[in-house]
Amino acid sequence: MAAELFPVKIIGHIRTDFTSKFGVPRQSGIVDTLEACIEFEKEFAQPEAFRGLEGFSHLWIIWQFSEAVRSNWSATVRPPRLGGNKRVGVFATRSPFRPNAIGLSSVRIKKIKLDTPKGPVIYVSGADLMDGTPILDIKPYLAFADSHPDAVDGFAGQVVYQKVQVVFPKELLAMIPVEKREALLGVLEENPAPHYQNDPERIYGFGFAGKEIKFRIQDGILTVVRIE
Repeated sequence: MAAELFPVKIIGHIRTDFTSKFGVPRQSGIVDTLEACIEFEKEFAQPEAFRGLEGFSHLWIIWQFSEAVRSNWSATVRPPRLGGNKRVGVFATRSPFRPNAIGLSSVRIKKIKLDTPKGPVIYVSGADLMDGTPILDIKPYLAFADSHPDAVDGFAGQVVYQKVQVVFPKELLAMIPVEKREALLGVLEENPAPHYQNDPERIYGFGFAGKEIKFRIQDGILTVVRIE
């Protein structure tokens, strides 16, 4: 018997400082200083729908990989955690190239405003989404049920990434708004460049807070070379 399909509604969109996929942290919560907000479609922007949410500290966001939607899928993928050089089963990863392009992120609730001109807005930190990503649902994080201290991370836990040293010239850092600097430094320390590439002359770039951040990476040192 075929499964019954049902329509999935987009309830809102997230607003972040990332204009493209490149540069976005590979997992939620890695850079806790990154701030974002969730705005809701008119149908769902009803204050009563958020009643009681203020009592929770964290939130699950269910969202769509809107920039990775495709008609086909692959049973195996090359996760960045393994350097992009080894294939594993798609269901053993969080790759966007899935049968259904759905993502899951855990974020911290900073504040909730119910009476903005756009209706209720949830301000969060630690999001790993690009600006405009469609939100399919939100659910409160429950520590007694969602936290598993004895969990095993599989191959993901076998690879330890060291943060890189960031060289950010003062004159370039001054071009970034003060309130955005700590978050940007946190993103750079995680080395946004593909880990399977090792080209010290290559200049990488990503959009952040209205700027294009250009950098090189060599011997564990990431150097910002210019900002456009």
